[in-house]
This record gives sequence, C-alpha cells and structure tokens, in this order.
Amino acid sequence: MTLKQTLTEDMKAAMKSGDKTRLGVIRLVNAAIKQKEVDERVELDDPAVLAVLEKMVKQRRDSISQFDAAGRADLSAIEHTEMAIIEHYLPAKLGEAAILDAIDAAVAETGASGPADMGKLMAVLKPRLAGQADMGEVSKLVKQRLAG
Repeated sequence: MTLKQTLTEDMKAAMKSGDKTRLGVIRLVNAAIKQKEVDERVELDDPAVLAVLEKMVKQRRDSISQFDAAGRADLSAIEHTEMAIIEHYLPAKLGEAAILDAIDAAVAETGASGPADMGKLMAVLKPRLAGQADMGEVSKLVKQRLAG
C-alpha cells in the first residue's frame, strides 16, 4: 500500500471515529500532496510524498519556535499535535551512527575527498536518507567528515 493510500484509509477511519484533529491534519496533508501534483503535473510516488511530509514537519517546527518565542503556548500545542500526526507517516529517524555509516559509504562510492565534493556527496545521500534523517544535520556531518 502506498503512502497516499495509507493516508486515504486513515482519513476514512478518522471520519468514522470522529477524530476531528487527525482528520483535519490528514486533509491538510492530502491537500499539500494534491497541490504539488497539480503544480508539477505528475503523480507523486512515496519518496515525493515523504518530501512533502518533511516540509510540513519543518513548517510546524518553525511555527513552534516562533509561537514559543512569542509566549503563545496554546498555538504551540496545536502545532505540536499536528506535527506528531504528520511524523506518524514518516519512517523512523536514523541515529547519528547510522547517518555516519551512510556518509562513509557514500564517500567510498564517490571518492569525495574535500569540501569541494560536498555537492556530489549530498546528491548521493539525499535520496538514500530521505525521510530518515534531517538533511540539515546530514549536511553538518558531511562538512565535518570532509573537513577532517
């Protein structure tokens, strides 16, 4: 079952159970997926759907930090709830050791040796780690690996 099908089934279940919060978030996710499909005139596969979900989680994180800074705990709590529902559909996050292993494997595969090869290395790592790691964190680790 694809991720889009899973979302549709979960939306139906949320309707039946009366879970308005979950239903609202899944509808937001489906709308974001549909918008991307319409904009790009393509049918999104699971990796592309994961990218949409990751973007939505990142937006929630940004909102949470802004709401916390403004002292709006009520709005921050709503964003936390939405983020938890969206993260349910993302694969489990890799630990730092697993990310470093993936970086080492990509370095061996590409022959990257210095900071100039960072783009080449990230191009290999991004599809492999999509949905499993924060790419900002991966980028920091790659910089460290290539610098030292």
